[in-house]
Amino acid sequence: LFIDIAHAMGFIEVGQDSAKAVKAVLEAIADLNKKLGIPPNIKALGAKPEDFEILADNAMKDACGLTNPHQPTRPEVIELFRLAYEQNQ
Repeated sequence: LFIDIAHAMGFIEVGQDSAKAVKAVLEAIADLNKKLGIPPNIKALGAKPEDFEILADNAMKDACGLTNPHQPTRPEVIELFRLAYEQNQ
């Protein structure tokens, strides 16, 4: 999948190397986010760990989630918020 994405983004030099493709795509997205001023994580947006349970409850009420191929549990959603909080890129 990342090889196809990398090639579509113009990173032909990655060839069929998945690791190179992943690195090229993720670096390009991180660079674009910086150029656009998109914060690297939800901490920079003012989220606090004590809010994760309420955020998870609200996320699980969102009707768009019904079309997800995997219906996450509340602990899984809380973990996603934790990862998004700690993310550096």
